[in-house]
Amino acid sequence: MISTIETAAVIGAGYMGGGIAQSLAAAGIVVTLADVSAEATANALKRLLREAAEFEAQGLFPAGSTEKITANLRFAESIEEAVRDVDFIEEAVPEVPAIKHEVLRRICAAARPDAIIGTNTSTLPVKILAPAVSNPERFLTVHFSNPAPFIPGVELVAGEATDPAVIPIVKDMLRRAGRSSAQVADVPGFVLNRLQYVLLKESNSIVEAGIATARDVDVIVRSTFGFRLPFFGPFAIADMAGLDIYAACFKTFEDAFGERLATPALLKSLVDDGKFGVKSGDGFYGKFEPDMAAKLVAYRNKAYARMAQLLEELGPSPLDE
Repeated sequence: MISTIETAAVIGAGYMGGGIAQSLAAAGIVVTLADVSAEATANALKRLLREAAEFEAQGLFPAGSTEKITANLRFAESIEEAVRDVDFIEEAVPEVPAIKHEVLRRICAAARPDAIIGTNTSTLPVKILAPAVSNPERFLTVHFSNPAPFIPGVELVAGEATDPAVIPIVKDMLRRAGRSSAQVADVPGFVLNRLQYVLLKESNSIVEAGIATARDVDVIVRSTFGFRLPFFGPFAIADMAGLDIYAACFKTFEDAFGERLATPALLKSLVDDGKFGVKSGDGFYGKFEPDMAAKLVAYRNKAYARMAQLLEELGPSPLDE
């Protein structure tokens, strides 16, 4: 197996695939792009180079990015040509199992047997796609988010046959591309979309019940708990707020909404054991050092103040003007 990814192919040159290709090329990885036809791929390459220049001119890409992307991004006449001799292949075609199966079979027929193959599926488990892959030990989900050039998080999902040795190789590639990665289990929707869709579902329930308008729900989400999320996830936020407080609030929810919003078993177990988060020195994150509360408050205050300044600088989004 390869130890470092130096060359890659991205199959599917649309909005997601193109953004992934830009991101990898900007990191110094030589990337070959392929789509449904040579003409479509050539047009996509022109668009991606034009976009890169626009992003750099706007200060969204670092200086020199366009030159680096231009040097490292190329296109192939076919999928087979694109994947023939590369270290890593990212499949980024539409979220339809039959289409992904067909493309993955073509990739496997032409790629090196040691090439690592990733799929950018948003919700399909590896086990649904792996039957189309020869040497499935080199296959996994590498799920970028939209827009790929700017969203840093990537979900990694190994299948039953995936060789664990593949994971650090892919993580290293993502690190070089300035991405954060997290490995999650092979279940439908993984973590990102399971959480995102649950939030959207509950938001719809609130609007349907006449509790708030869609616009007001969005204001609350982005200006309250959503304001914290670039810096802390839900477990860290709960540990800082106090797990005993969360448990008490869940009692209100359970009384009002029943089992659907009952206290989670993990939270209840921690509270029953006297683990209330930072203030008790133990919580979801495990043990906290005695001075952790002061450090977190200092970081939190600085982060939230900077976020407020950034939003003030950017001004309202077009939806809020």
